Amino acid sequence: MSNSSPQSQPPKVTFESDAVQSYLNILQGVVARMATNSANCKTWCISLVSAILVVIADKNKPNYAWISLIPIVLFFLLDSYYLGQERSFREIYNNFIKELHSSGEITIDKVFVLKPPKGMNVVNLLLASSLSFSIYPFYLTLLLTVIIARYLIL
Repeated sequence: MSNSSPQSQPPKVTFESDAVQSYLNILQGVVARMATNSANCKTWCISLVSAILVVIADKNKPNYAWISLIPIVLFFLLDSYYLGQERSFREIYNNFIKELHSSGEITIDKVFVLKPPKGMNVVNLLLASSLSFSIYPFYLTLLLTVIIARYLIL
């Protein structure tokens, strides 16, 4: 008897397989949700900061403008987290496609593996994402707007 019996190796699937197509759709859905969450962070942050500044202007308390830094920092971190997660799932997607294209088939044990980063990997992704052009210029501009509002307008 040989050691390479058909039962010892996981079955292989091709690109046309329903399992592969479902897996790719799941990954695309996760990436789309992360991108939507990131956009929502920006929308909510602008809304909250604007509301805080309007209330502060109405009450004539310019020193309270610094309260608006709380949502800016929190949404900056949350937005960076979502972008980091999006990038990690895109990497999973790209690696899967690269492996599938290299041989034309892939073992079934590689399908439906969704391992988001954990521990220090999340922190590293968050830090790398915070330096993205889609993150820091937005929140930096919002921060500058608060400073301008505090010293020039309020």
